[in-house]
Amino acid sequence: MRKTLRGFLLGAVALVVALGAAQPAHAAENLTATYKLGSDWGTGYGADYTIKNTGTTASASWTLKFTLAPGHRISSLWEGTYTVSGQDVTVKNTGWNGAIAPGASVKIGYNASYSGAQAAPTNCTVNGTSCSGGPGPGDDTQAPTTPGNLAAPTATANTVSLQWTASTDNVGVTGYDVFVNNAQSATAPGNATSAVVGGLTANTTYSFKIRARDAKGNVSGFSNTVSKKTLEDGGPGPSSYKKVGYFTQWGIYARGYLVKSMDTTGAAADLTHINYAFGNVSEQGRCFEANQAGVGDAWADYQRKFGAAESVDGVGDVYNQPLAGNFYQLKKLKAKYPHLKVNLSLGGWTWSKYFSNAALPANRVAFVQSCIDLYLKGNLPCIGGEVQCGNGVAYGVFDGIDLDWEWPGSEGNTGNVIRPEDKQNFTALVAEFRRQLDAYGATVGRHFELTAFVPADPAKITAGFEVPALMQNFDFVTVQGYDLYGAWGPQTNHQAQIYSPPGDPSPTKWSGDLAVNEYIARGAPASKLVLGVPAFGRGWAGVPATNNGLYQTSTGAAPGTYEPGIEDYDVLKNRPGTRYTDSAAMAIWLYSNGQFWSYDDVTTMTNKMTYIKGKKLGGAMIWSLDGDDGTLTNAIDLGLR
Repeated sequence: MRKTLRGFLLGAVALVVALGAAQPAHAAENLTATYKLGSDWGTGYGADYTIKNTGTTASASWTLKFTLAPGHRISSLWEGTYTVSGQDVTVKNTGWNGAIAPGASVKIGYNASYSGAQAAPTNCTVNGTSCSGGPGPGDDTQAPTTPGNLAAPTATANTVSLQWTASTDNVGVTGYDVFVNNAQSATAPGNATSAVVGGLTANTTYSFKIRARDAKGNVSGFSNTVSKKTLEDGGPGPSSYKKVGYFTQWGIYARGYLVKSMDTTGAAADLTHINYAFGNVSEQGRCFEANQAGVGDAWADYQRKFGAAESVDGVGDVYNQPLAGNFYQLKKLKAKYPHLKVNLSLGGWTWSKYFSNAALPANRVAFVQSCIDLYLKGNLPCIGGEVQCGNGVAYGVFDGIDLDWEWPGSEGNTGNVIRPEDKQNFTALVAEFRRQLDAYGATVGRHFELTAFVPADPAKITAGFEVPALMQNFDFVTVQGYDLYGAWGPQTNHQAQIYSPPGDPSPTKWSGDLAVNEYIARGAPASKLVLGVPAFGRGWAGVPATNNGLYQTSTGAAPGTYEPGIEDYDVLKNRPGTRYTDSAAMAIWLYSNGQFWSYDDVTTMTNKMTYIKGKKLGGAMIWSLDGDDGTLTNAIDLGLR
């Protein structure tokens, strides 16, 4: 079995918050601002303010105010938007630097002219509080208004969605406390007008109310109370299916598939999750970034500047912004589609080489911490002289971690490190991820997801996956439902069939249904299994016309645009030839001039969604979005409604 993985308008902000990941009412952001004078040339000077979050909750936005000395005038300011009234200056965050994680900081700078003596600004406040962290001028004692119109429109077996009308505050709302059955159980950020409360029990009625708070700890009155009953645990409901798409880091090059493409093709509207492929794992067992061919592409991740025509919101990047590249575009995409979750996928076929090292007892705690620091806290290293870097600059891009170790305890790509104890170490690694994700999530009032890609081959499951223990810590897993057959094998077959039909001569008879049943038989809840489907086809050349090419020998891989034996769906759908349907396998193929191509079209994809609902699975995952023009993701969305 092989799997070849190649290679700000903010409305309702959807936030999944885990029941029990509570924040006490006083655990808010605590922003300070430190002034530093730079160059002074006699008639002018440069200076900056460093705004740091010394609290335990991420900021949603910030407003810095200070008073210039008489005769001083600002001529330019960067990393913020500013207004001036007399000598009073008000600076607000830009679209990319409002969220400051606990312990992180952002910097704004300005140039000013002056006459007379140069002097530092006075009366500095940030979010209404003294820049030193103590009481400021006119210390804020005004509470936010009470949030209104609390409603609970939908529920699943384990979650209830809430929505409300935003509170207002004289300085700014910094968060909402969510109470479940009269106990504070979660928090939502100050710009949220919706939340999804998780960790609930099926077929149970809960009461909910919320209140708003500001940076000084002033709290509003409680909203109205609403009650909602969770569904019976009979599998996902129409609104809770996972619709996952992999976005490939390298797709921005030859394919020209940008983050913006997920908007223009409709994929962002159709999906619930995006898995960003991939993050690498070092030989020492750490998450890291690099600019080196075959090792890492920090340029694509967070350094490349996209022009206005390439940008999700039509605003081009500038050279000195602290975050750029795909990561910044993903932030913009999430702002436009607040329901989307983006998870960072680690490993893949090419970068699973050192996963075994990372899972060792001596490495796993530090490995998990390195991944959280880099991707969830957003602490990006400075590489190659680029200014896109710093603590917290990528906070808010990712909502979780996807583990794509191919494969623990068994063969994957050539050169992978494999150990007999990989199976047990993987279980321990997943538990460590869950522990640290929950601990960090509790400090910022969020639930961070943990998912994985898992194999279809029963032998690989046996070698590397302790299914019941693993599933306790995963939010869900995506099951390999493609690459079942390819030109590496002796004959043509359906590369992503749901069933192995009568007449299939393969001794293995791989199928999606076989894989799903294996996991269920080993103790996996069906509702946590998300079936993988392809946005590409597998091709063979030199295939005789007998049986229209099905189950025939070949001379090898058919030519492909980017590599032999593989082609994107948006190319295959327009390729000349005759298409045949195998209803028993839930598959189609294309045969023309001795070439056999197995791929999924809209009809096949729609039938697979019916299968998913019939098996009460958790949803569908598509690899990869750069092979689709939006047609297949739309079929997934429509099929799982």
